[in-house]
Amino acid sequence: MDYDSLLELVKTRRSIRRIKPDPIPDDFVDKIIEVARWAPSGFNTQPWEFIIVKDRELKKRLAQLVTEYRGNYGPAMEAIREPWMKAAKPVKSPGQMDWTTAPVFIVLCGDTRVKVGLPMTVRSDYLKCESIFTSSLASAFLYMHLAATTLGLASIWVSPVKSTQLHLLVKNILGIPDFMEIYDMMALAYPATKPRPKFLKDKQSMVHTDYCGIEEFRSEKELKEFVRKNRNWALSTIRKDHE
Repeated sequence: MDYDSLLELVKTRRSIRRIKPDPIPDDFVDKIIEVARWAPSGFNTQPWEFIIVKDRELKKRLAQLVTEYRGNYGPAMEAIREPWMKAAKPVKSPGQMDWTTAPVFIVLCGDTRVKVGLPMTVRSDYLKCESIFTSSLASAFLYMHLAATTLGLASIWVSPVKSTQLHLLVKNILGIPDFMEIYDMMALAYPATKPRPKFLKDKQSMVHTDYCGIEEFRSEKELKEFVRKNRNWALSTIRKDHE
């Protein structure tokens, strides 16, 4: 793959929440995992474990947990957002057009026992150890997203599963042992819509050379303006996906 092909791939990979419930070939799932297992990891510990969920009842139970969590905590948490930002209004998915109808869920877990294989300078530093463990799983998850894009699939982050409460409930439903940590869950499906153009920061504003003083970075005013614009784009994109 040349640079232009790689750039086009990362530009194409987008969060698409409006999906089709059509089945996905098993070999597509296998290809996604094959790519993910080649991801970089700290000291090559390869902490990842992939749980493929296709059983309708299990998917229903997982979806119900996430839906209830968002309904119970989402509006209340948005209500305490900083006054200079608008709270996000709840969005309801129309019928079959939401992630809960995806034919496949993949729960990415990390085996905490592999940390013993890290250098002692890392094992003795809790924050460093956790950072390497999490970064390794993040790399695998990103590879999964990119692989799904090459197969023409929509890959949706279902991050509430790693919240403190849901983490335990999801592990119980799927029989995941205590020494495993859930990193995230991905819903896979064929997209039912095309994504909007992505809102990006100006590249010149994020690149700095050598020594950088505070004057090289955005002011509080500039940061707030970016956050407002980005939130408006993100919220309008989510609503469009659910129209």
